[in-house]
Amino acid sequence: MSKAVTVTIPHELGRAEAHRRIEAGFDDLSRHLGGLGGVSKRWEGDRLTFAFAAMGQAIAGAVDVADRGIRLEVLLPNLLALMAGKLKGRLQKEGQLLLEKK
Repeated sequence: MSKAVTVTIPHELGRAEAHRRIEAGFDDLSRHLGGLGGVSKRWEGDRLTFAFAAMGQAIAGAVDVADRGIRLEVLLPNLLALMAGKLKGRLQKEGQLLLEKK
């Protein structure tokens, strides 16, 4: 059974800067999810939808960017759903690093 992992990360960057950082750091995000290539992504306004394969499994998700935070949702297939808890913590940490004010 697939499992959705949702992470909400507050920020103080404003929507435009958060959007820029997510675009710039997306390759790192896909690597943290185990992606090795074949990443497709598309922005629709302030929503980034993406898909790629990891360990022979299809992963899809979306990032919603707002003025004061982002919401990342990743749909993990059966095999990877077993790692959902560990992955959620890692995404939270990496997302905070990406969006911290510098």
